[in-house]
Amino acid sequence: MSSPPLLTVPLDRLQLAPGSRVTIPDISWEQYEQLLERTGDHRSYRLSYDHGTLEIVMPSEAHEVLIRLMDWMISTLCEELALNLKTIGSTTLKAASLSTSPEPDNGYYIQNEPLVRGKVVDLSADPPPDLVVEINISNTDSNKKAIYQTLNVPEFWTYSGKTGQLSFYVLQSNQYQWVNASPTFAIVQSTTLKNLVEACKKSGELVAKQQFRRWVKAQIRK
Repeated sequence: MSSPPLLTVPLDRLQLAPGSRVTIPDISWEQYEQLLERTGDHRSYRLSYDHGTLEIVMPSEAHEVLIRLMDWMISTLCEELALNLKTIGSTTLKAASLSTSPEPDNGYYIQNEPLVRGKVVDLSADPPPDLVVEINISNTDSNKKAIYQTLNVPEFWTYSGKTGQLSFYVLQSNQYQWVNASPTFAIVQSTTLKNLVEACKKSGELVAKQQFRRWVKAQIRK
């Protein structure tokens, strides 16, 4: 059987405004893999695939600021709590057997970090990330929670740009259940990232980060 033709979407000429999202249905897994090969890793947009639907997202400046703050927050928490950490960023999480392949805003190995230390993650042999986070500035539902549930990611965080709230989900009996606190970082609250963002606006990023680290240390001592 001949392979399907290359996807003809001219992504190199696709004009996407920051924060915009485009979905294209009826894309085969073979076409998706060919597209990944053509576009490579050095692109400004994100590609995700789920059961025949390709999603293309162009992150906005506000989105990138938030995800970098979130990443710093999680790294700082792991440092102060002496937890293992492997950050995989927006690595493509290809799972051909499940016909899904998201590119998260950030993914982390914490509990399972020793299993993937010093290697390139391969979901056909390695466990999924212990934690995946998504920043939702435009408040559009692209079914990310269902995708990470399919991948059996144990913990999923999502941040709403509309409410400024973090929501935490943990995998229980193959289904995500909302919880009021992260099982990995019990001191993190739904408003923690929002408070850090507001502190950055008021005092600058350096001072805000210093204050956050002091707060974490104080919480640990309690």
